[in-house]
Amino acid sequence: MPIVTVQVTREGTTVDRSSVSAEEKAAIIKGVSQVLLDVLNKPLESTYVVIEEVDLDNWGWGGLPTVQYRRQRAGAANS
Repeated sequence: MPIVTVQVTREGTTVDRSSVSAEEKAAIIKGVSQVLLDVLNKPLESTYVVIEEVDLDNWGWGGLPTVQYRRQRAGAANS
């Protein structure tokens, strides 16, 4: 029985939202489950998908908090 945890930042895909929508979560669950079926032949009914939304302040990469990293990347792209 596979258990897959998907972590995403707690922010919406548009400015007026602050989280992932129920429809987006359903699509993630469906897609991840389908990959496990296709690749490992794991039945859909035996696959669990857990979605964890992480506050943006608790997420970072490149040695920086996410917001700072994104600003840095945006500045580099505009140079």
